[in-house]
Amino acid sequence: MVFANPAPAGMASGEFYDTEGAAYYLSPAKLESDYADVRFERELKLFRAFCPRGAVLDVGCGSGAFLFQLQKRWPGDYETLGTDVSGAPLDYAESRGVPVARGNFLEQDFGEPGDLGKLSAPHPGPLPVGRGEGGRRPGEGFDAITLWAVAEHLAEPKKFLTQAHALLKPDGLCFVLVPNLRSLAVRLLGPKYRYVYPQHLNYFSADTLSRLGEGSGFEIVATRFTHFNPVVIWQDWRGGGREVSNVERGELLKRTTALKQKPWLKPVKWGYALAEKSLAALGLADNVALVLRKK
Repeated sequence: MVFANPAPAGMASGEFYDTEGAAYYLSPAKLESDYADVRFERELKLFRAFCPRGAVLDVGCGSGAFLFQLQKRWPGDYETLGTDVSGAPLDYAESRGVPVARGNFLEQDFGEPGDLGKLSAPHPGPLPVGRGEGGRRPGEGFDAITLWAVAEHLAEPKKFLTQAHALLKPDGLCFVLVPNLRSLAVRLLGPKYRYVYPQHLNYFSADTLSRLGEGSGFEIVATRFTHFNPVVIWQDWRGGGREVSNVERGELLKRTTALKQKPWLKPVKWGYALAEKSLAALGLADNVALVLRKK
């Protein structure tokens, strides 16, 4: 297992994401990209295949874009709730109609009736968020909990998965996506890769992520390798490991998101999709995702 030691205090506590980190998540380039229809297409496809309806909690939801797309594409199929430690992005999520719960995920008790009152966006009905076992409402809980690009930021990822396990219904699903330590990008660039940086406290392979899931009380339903960004590899190769600012990250995300939406680039996108599929088959894509089921 590869991890940061010592972990920067602001990253470990989450304070960074409620202070200077919030500016990046609320930058126009980042928001435009996050709310583009193509932004979460892989995550949505994976999620929909295993969870066609139900109550969904998105941990580390940021500005709420994933839940927004879930509501937009399949209205009425899901009850949604996002949670994060970063207040300003949650304000934005609320402005887009995404219900949120604020604070540290490990310290929240979603089963308390009073907690539902903390939701500051309208909701069609009470969320079934009692604990799946041992709580006041046995058998209730979330149908699915997602951690998209979150576990790599956590000082104690196992505690998060254990908490997710407690909040899920029996046979509920947990979706976890992280950067892939065994990706082609990491093999080519090593520490020159822009995603080896202070915000990432953990660097998972499919094996270590699977061990984390199984050690937290889950069984593995599916493993997927996904995403591939050759532009990042090229830029980081040329840059020789120089620090990439949040402004640059946001602008690149904006440009690549815009390119994905250009109809005249379809032939290029076909080639790109084939490359991504080939790398995924070899376990070399940029990210690894697990679908976990509560035992």
